[in-house]
Amino acid sequence: MVLLKRAISILFSIIIAFSALFSTGELPKRVDIPSTKPGEYGRWVDPFIGTGGIPWACAMLFPGATAPFGMVRLSPDTCLIGGFEPIRFGTAGYYYGHTHIWGFSHTGLSGTGARDMGHFRVTPAVGEVKPPQRLKKPLAFTHKQEEATAGYYAVNLPTINCLAELTATEHTGVHRYTFNTSKDAHILIDATSFISGGRATQGKVKIIPEAMEIEGEGRVFTSFTSRYGGLKGYFVARFNKPFETYSVWSGETSEQGRVDASGDNTGADINFGNIKGQPVELKIGISFVSAENARQNLEAETGSLDFEGVRDAQRAVWDNWLSRVKIETSDPEIKTVFYTALYHSMIMPSNFTDVNGQYLGFGDNIGVAEGFTYRTDMSLWDTFRTEHPLLNLIAPEIQRDCLKSLVRMARIGGILPRWPSGAGYTGSMFGTPADMVIAESYLKGITDFEAEEAFEYMKKASQGSAKVGNVGRICAEEYNSMGYCPADKMSKAVSATLEYAWADGSIALLAEALGKDGDARHFANKSMNYKNLFDPQTKYFRAKNSDGTWQRPFLPKITSYYNEALPKKITDDYCEGSPRHWRWTAPHDTQGLIELFGSSEYFVSELNDFMEDASKTRAAVDPGSGYWQGNQHDIHAPYLFNDAGRPDLTQKWVRWALADRHSTDVDGLDGNDDGGTLSAWYIFSALGLYPVAGTDRYCIGSPNIDRAEVSLGGGKTLTVIAENQSAENIYVQNVALNGTRLQTPSITHSQIKNGATLVFTMGSSPALHGGF
Repeated sequence: MVLLKRAISILFSIIIAFSALFSTGELPKRVDIPSTKPGEYGRWVDPFIGTGGIPWACAMLFPGATAPFGMVRLSPDTCLIGGFEPIRFGTAGYYYGHTHIWGFSHTGLSGTGARDMGHFRVTPAVGEVKPPQRLKKPLAFTHKQEEATAGYYAVNLPTINCLAELTATEHTGVHRYTFNTSKDAHILIDATSFISGGRATQGKVKIIPEAMEIEGEGRVFTSFTSRYGGLKGYFVARFNKPFETYSVWSGETSEQGRVDASGDNTGADINFGNIKGQPVELKIGISFVSAENARQNLEAETGSLDFEGVRDAQRAVWDNWLSRVKIETSDPEIKTVFYTALYHSMIMPSNFTDVNGQYLGFGDNIGVAEGFTYRTDMSLWDTFRTEHPLLNLIAPEIQRDCLKSLVRMARIGGILPRWPSGAGYTGSMFGTPADMVIAESYLKGITDFEAEEAFEYMKKASQGSAKVGNVGRICAEEYNSMGYCPADKMSKAVSATLEYAWADGSIALLAEALGKDGDARHFANKSMNYKNLFDPQTKYFRAKNSDGTWQRPFLPKITSYYNEALPKKITDDYCEGSPRHWRWTAPHDTQGLIELFGSSEYFVSELNDFMEDASKTRAAVDPGSGYWQGNQHDIHAPYLFNDAGRPDLTQKWVRWALADRHSTDVDGLDGNDDGGTLSAWYIFSALGLYPVAGTDRYCIGSPNIDRAEVSLGGGKTLTVIAENQSAENIYVQNVALNGTRLQTPSITHSQIKNGATLVFTMGSSPALHGGF
């Protein structure tokens, strides 16, 4: 398997090299790329981090322009020469190893494994243009003439002598194109564009020459949107220059002078003539409700502002958000990784609410958000672990939006979603991670939402009485009666059992907080079901059949990914990993987990071996069976040493992961960022804290920054100070919270929610009892 993946990697490298060698010919001379003009905090953001690396192992991030938690993600859609894309590359539309650009689309996801959306691509062109051929002749580019920062992206397109610049508000993409040629300058707007691998229908465009505007719409069917009937979007595009000529296309036919067209492959071509050196600016307002709402979004968010005005405003917006965590460090690489991670943690969830309060809900139902912002694109199976805990800490208003949105999704579908995207259930992954998200938020003081209603949805899902397709708890009845998910009845049976138990533990805590003592006891008992799959002989969680027999063969180091390369599946009982990866999944009951191993010494030994067996390189071709931060189920593993009496090993391995699994390179993360999940891991760990998802508890780690001021909202601040911290001084000597030394390596949210000062004293050698 390792050899096969290495062969694929070598083949991929050859393809990239071949394309780079033969794709561009002799490029015109380079142009000066404008300064990105970043803000005080934005200057430490590098959006290219996580945009490259091994295709299936990269972070799947994009460098384009977006606003914090916005709807619009205006970014290049890239490919190889001739539109060639042999295997799955950057699912966000951009891949650093690509050599060509199709254009710049306005929607997509951040860091996920799903190729989704890609609405309303804009492509500059010159001379004689044939729009129906646009995808066969993408534009060459080079990273030497490409720049990006928070809220701004620029690239020179040398084959057409055009400088493209992008910025964005929450619902509006703003473009500026400067053509340095006397050939006719064209802007193409594709009403039926999509991320590669998808399709589109119901496209319409209407040119309004006297207003220098275009209206349009299209329904996109991509990885996720196709699962709920496609996602229809609307746009209003407004230019700052009159049109010399114009045309529309539908299918393979283009007609000059016509103002409207419709079809599954349709768009508009605007010709400005010779405008050499005269920038043309374009604003595109987006809505998923109506064209009128798209127009209102455009007007409200950009008004009379030109490109520079919008760009300046967004620079200030991003700096305001990034300043919620102010750090001090003498290491510029740490500062860049930190603020880029913070930036990536602020891209999703998405604002799906138009400026008039309307939003497109599940089942194409139009709702009105009163007193909150409806948000979607929540990769909950991933983000419940780190991203949502981070929002609880530094952006509680965004988290409250998410909670109220999840309830409204459930009102239509009957069940809380696990991966809501766009306007529907995607059914991606498994389990009920919304349980952890909602319970944790309530425990941490975000109570201004329909918690009682949410609790009832949790109960229904746990009983198996609420399902939408595969959304919900598969084999809930068997889990409730047998105490585990039987492997002969479902796939991912071990992983499901472990995460159902984790969710039950969170539901128990919420029930207790709501005063439902009977429910609290019931779910607390169910949360121990994870023990029913622990084999005392092998000391692993193993798949068990309905009759109580273990599934065979049992191969603890074989990951589920190997099934993709083998003629017959070896195992179907673990999700995206091996039995060894899932061996540590009982964060809600770590003491109980340690007891299953027989002794804390044996647990520590096995966990330490697991950490030492991590792949030698970040984002490896084959991650192996050791610690793999690039996937979610074991990212908490370094913090388990704390509860086993070895905080010094938590400190050692957290600092290793901070330094080794994150960098400023294009492959700077260990796998898919999944809506900010890995980025949020870095933020927490750099601050010396780590959340136990679904609870109100934080583990104490080893900060790699000297000082941080974390805004908790309402004028409250968590100050973290790491005295004597350095690359060598990674071990905690003691920790004091508000002047009182901590006796154990954990705290609760209630201890910091009103503001606090956490002081670490660091040293080069492990302290007695890990400093506690």
